[in-house]
Amino acid sequence: MDVESFHEGFLAAIMVDEGGVAPVGSAIALLAETEDEIAEAKAKSQSSSSSSHQAVEEQPKQIEEAAPALPAAAPVASASTVSASKTVALGSAVHPASEGGKRIVASPYAKKLAKELKVDLGTLVGLDPWGGLWLRTLRQRPQWVQRLRKQGAVSRNMVESLSVPTFRVGYTITTNALDALYKKIKSKGVTMTTLFAKATALALAQHPVVNSCCRDGNTFTYNSSINIAVAVAIDGGLITPVLQDADKVDIYTLSRKWKELVDKARAKQLQHHEYSTGTFTLSNLGMFGVDRFDAILPPGTGAIMAVGASQPTVVASKDGRIGMKNQMQVNVTADHQVIYGADLAAFLQTLAKIVEDPKDLTF
Repeated sequence: MDVESFHEGFLAAIMVDEGGVAPVGSAIALLAETEDEIAEAKAKSQSSSSSSHQAVEEQPKQIEEAAPALPAAAPVASASTVSASKTVALGSAVHPASEGGKRIVASPYAKKLAKELKVDLGTLVGLDPWGGLWLRTLRQRPQWVQRLRKQGAVSRNMVESLSVPTFRVGYTITTNALDALYKKIKSKGVTMTTLFAKATALALAQHPVVNSCCRDGNTFTYNSSINIAVAVAIDGGLITPVLQDADKVDIYTLSRKWKELVDKARAKQLQHHEYSTGTFTLSNLGMFGVDRFDAILPPGTGAIMAVGASQPTVVASKDGRIGMKNQMQVNVTADHQVIYGADLAAFLQTLAKIVEDPKDLTF
């Protein structure tokens, strides 16, 4: 049968010949991690073979007389060979190292490389089907390792979010007036993102409970500032630059600040307070043609709004006429410990009124 090695290296010495017999758990071959270690592994193999033959010769003669002579068993690596620091015995039991309370399967070379790359081996456990550590993950794909490390942090936040009792409320908003305003002031550096962030901030000012949060399950906080965090995709992850006091800053200053934040985010130069102080979060997938989706509540906040694409829609007016309007779907996920359905519905109704009559956004 084939025996697969879960480590990378060179097959330096075969301890059991083809057709031979070896006890369960014993070494059948030695694997060297580098070409320079092959000679050392072969020497250890020969030393083990000599020890085995000597042990056979010292058997009492009466055993030979009492039973027919049997073929000499194939040489087996000694315990010291199996535990050699720079060679791995194929077929032997691998004893996981312990790091940070976790059981980790990794070779000494992998541990050394992980230390050089400043990678916590605990974040890489389970990358392969056998639960061990892929050495090539460390050696050939350091950028992927960094991505995995970031993803680990995201995963922990998402698991924390699952412990929060959330609910969702959706709303349809007509955007014709907002679209017209955007076309009018786009040349001055204003973006649709900042227009919608400004509208959201003005609505939150009228519904402060939606801007509140419950951080530990017991303490409820009404935030004095309205800081709109906006999700931005960057290389290898996601970050949420924050527009501070978005309800008080004029749209032109807000747009300049947003451009600065996005540039810093993509250059990975954001300061901690520039992405960690949001009191309400916006996540927009409309640019990808997504019309509706659910967003997961970031830990420590009260609500997040998922924004879909604005699309031409056939709409019936109150007098029974049929017409076309640009409409978008928004869907808010909120913490039910501090925000109720009626609170969220009232907030969305106010937001729709501001977007559909956006004259206050430019003041």
